[in-house]
Amino acid sequence: MRIGLYPGTFDPVTHGHFDIIRRGCALVDRLVIGVAINRDKGPLFSLEERVEMLQPMCARLSDETGCEVVVHPFENLLIQCAADVGASVIVRGLRAVADFEYEYQMVGMNRALDDSIETVFLMAEARHQAIASKLVKEIARLGGDVSKFVAPDVEARLLHKYKS
Repeated sequence: MRIGLYPGTFDPVTHGHFDIIRRGCALVDRLVIGVAINRDKGPLFSLEERVEMLQPMCARLSDETGCEVVVHPFENLLIQCAADVGASVIVRGLRAVADFEYEYQMVGMNRALDDSIETVFLMAEARHQAIASKLVKEIARLGGDVSKFVAPDVEARLLHKYKS
C-alpha cells in the first residue's frame, strides 16, 4: 500500500487545499492529511475545529476516489510524522514561485533527515492559485464574501468566528 502525507495547518481548509487532496489521491492508496499544531502561526481555529472541517470532506473524497483519506493531527517534525504514519511520499501544493523557494529548502532538510521519503509537488489549479488561508481569513474578517474560496460549512464557521 502506497501511503502519502499532505501536511498543513489548514486554518481554514480552502478549495485550493481540497484540490491538492483530490489530486494527491491519484498518487497513493492512502492519503493522510497531517494537520499541524503550529503554535507560531497562532491559528484562528483550534486543532479540533480544523480536524472537524476536514473530516467530512475527506470522507466524501474517500468514497468518490477509492483512496483512503484520513486526518491526523501532529506536532512533531514533518519527517517524523511521515514515518509515524508509514508514508513514503510527502505531497505538497505550490501556488507560486515564492512557495517553491521555501519548499525547496524543506525538501533538502527532510532528505537529510530521511532520504527514503520522497516529496511530490502539485501545482494548484489555475483557479485556486491565489487562494491562501491567510487572505481568506482577512476577507472574512472584513466582511467580504469567501464563498468562492471555501466550502459552505467552512464559510459558516468563519462568519461565526468573526461575529464573536
